[in-house]
Amino acid sequence: MAGGNIDAALDAATRKYLSATGIADLKRLSAGASQETWSFDAPTADGLQELILRRAPGGVPESRSTAIGQVREARLIQICHNHGVKAPNVRYVLQPEDGLGVGFVMDRVAGETLAPRVLRDDLYADARTKMAGQCGEAAASIHDVPMDELDFLEEITPQQQWQNTWNAYEKYFLDWSPSPVFDYALRWLKERVPARDRVTLVHGDFRNGNIIWGPEGLRTILDWEIAHFGDPMEDLAWICINSWRFGSIDKPVGGFGRREDMFEGYEKVSGIKVDPERVKFWEIFGSLRWGITCRSMAFTHLTGHDRSVERPAIGRRSSECEADLMILLGRN
Repeated sequence: MAGGNIDAALDAATRKYLSATGIADLKRLSAGASQETWSFDAPTADGLQELILRRAPGGVPESRSTAIGQVREARLIQICHNHGVKAPNVRYVLQPEDGLGVGFVMDRVAGETLAPRVLRDDLYADARTKMAGQCGEAAASIHDVPMDELDFLEEITPQQQWQNTWNAYEKYFLDWSPSPVFDYALRWLKERVPARDRVTLVHGDFRNGNIIWGPEGLRTILDWEIAHFGDPMEDLAWICINSWRFGSIDKPVGGFGRREDMFEGYEKVSGIKVDPERVKFWEIFGSLRWGITCRSMAFTHLTGHDRSVERPAIGRRSSECEADLMILLGRN
């Protein structure tokens, strides 16, 4: 099914997998730049189930080497959930005969993902004093998930991360509009790629915007589609890049906290000392990575694969990352 009216197919699938009596209040959410996200309710014998459908755009998966695919993502989320990570509970994975394309259904967790509200509303004032530490604790729990249960994931070494980013830069910039800032950052990073030592599960997109918050703090972590094995410090750095501070640039962890508090939370749960210099490398890398990803989002729209207002709007943010990199590299 290539988008459009999905009500009947989702109704039938939910009846089949959850013994529901139907579905209600189906609506597409704006969240998710690379995947479709739909919210709906399903009455069952156990009560009303509040659910989320997450599927590839139009039900058809993109050919992107960085994504693990919706079926594997569902499996990963459930394994993490079972190990106490704050991840949603997956209810069922779509099958070809369901006519909905590729995706899965999981429990809907109440709360807020919109960063401007989380960073400014009085409802979250108390939580903001604890968020950085909670992020450190949550990241440590992710990195502690047994790798032998995740044999469907691949490792991406620091050197491979750099090469993949260079390849993306060539694809989206060199033949069209080269960026001197990105070019310099790539060369700067190449000389400083850290050694491969500690390898864990890495969420890959651990940031404000992919976290559901409540007045008490962190409730669950979303969007696991680029999870992989790698350097766990990638996650601690990614949440610190300026793009995820949403204007609160003086609070590097998601716009709400200090790195030191996040490191303390991480060390408390993991028992492993954080190397701030290694995190700094990945923060610079993350700013570059996001800038190139922004450009790729624009290309996805321009090629007609998933035409939307959101994708080209994200594409223009590439220039913001150039400014961030100039500041970061000027300090090194």
